[in-house]
Amino acid sequence: MGNKRLHTLKAIHTNLIQQNNRKEVFSNGIYERYQNPILTPDHVPLEWRYDLDVTSNAHMMQRLGVNAVFNAGAIKWNDKYVLVARVEGWDRKSYFAVAESPNGIDNFRFWERPINLPQTDKPDVNVYDMRLTSHEDGWIYGVFCTERKDPDAPLGDTSAAIAKAGIARTKDLVEWERLPDLVSTAGQQRNVVLHPEFVKGKYAFYTRPQEGFIEVGGGGGIGLGLVDAIENPVIEEEIIINNKEYHTVYELKNGLGPSPLKTSKGWLHLAHGVRNTAAGLRYTLYMFMTSLDDISKVTHLPGGYFMAPEGEERIGDVSNVLFSNGWILDNDGTVYIYYASSDTRMHVATSSLEQLLDYVMNTPPDGFSSQKSVESVNTLILKNANLNQ
Repeated sequence: MGNKRLHTLKAIHTNLIQQNNRKEVFSNGIYERYQNPILTPDHVPLEWRYDLDVTSNAHMMQRLGVNAVFNAGAIKWNDKYVLVARVEGWDRKSYFAVAESPNGIDNFRFWERPINLPQTDKPDVNVYDMRLTSHEDGWIYGVFCTERKDPDAPLGDTSAAIAKAGIARTKDLVEWERLPDLVSTAGQQRNVVLHPEFVKGKYAFYTRPQEGFIEVGGGGGIGLGLVDAIENPVIEEEIIINNKEYHTVYELKNGLGPSPLKTSKGWLHLAHGVRNTAAGLRYTLYMFMTSLDDISKVTHLPGGYFMAPEGEERIGDVSNVLFSNGWILDNDGTVYIYYASSDTRMHVATSSLEQLLDYVMNTPPDGFSSQKSVESVNTLILKNANLNQ
């Protein structure tokens, strides 16, 4: 029975990996979604989940089950489209694993082993959501969230945690050097992103300062801070460059997604925004641009969300969530946007640099009131009416 089931498992896994992905029939003109998720728990190699020895696993049971594959950093590496995905086991612990594709939209295959991440003197309890940055200093950096139990939690409180930004670097995505965690004035740091270039000779980090592990409190917004030496990453001063705003898609909290893309018009940013609803928190993606001369200056901020969960994307471990911490700008101008839905699976959407710049620079900003929204609609109606005269 074990051999027969193993043969079936291998056939199903091979068919899944080799499945072609096709664009959705209709798009909004900004980007195009694809029909199939690109990474799911079923994509994880059988060798990671099963004891394939039928003498010790006669029923071919999963021994180390995978709950979700999501929130992947992305990079073009050796002409392959490479993701460093968050793989979450049935035990709720996450680890990082590299998957690559020849075309960026399907046939993603995990490398032989997950990343063996070195520890600091305070071992991680959980790690997740790595952003990849190819820095001008020659290293590839992975900045991720490291979570540890709060030592000051009241007796019996098993949920209180402290989140910090862990930092590791590599030259080949196989061997990683662990650096000290980022130090800042904020109580908690998640969703930290390294800028790909030096700023005034220093390393620049985009941050999301929070007062608590889950609740933002009086903090929040997308921050920016400089570090003198990456081997001693201390931010002395943090400024907010993109704040939370009442009754917007980022009213509760917001944070940067992947490392920004440098364009002739400015730095292009993809971020997540969170608002509260009667059904719980809703995560969507939005975009903005900062100046090439001053990365703390926001030059364009389209109103509303750029991408929100649709259809089956709204269902999963944590429903009604889209999250992205990885994208790739190809040499031909194609942009591959890698996003996770509902903390469960990975997807891809494609656009072009030309389209994204058009979207960011020509979409009206949020007027922060219903009346201003009506004015924007009427302005567009009038413009279109004049075309027919």
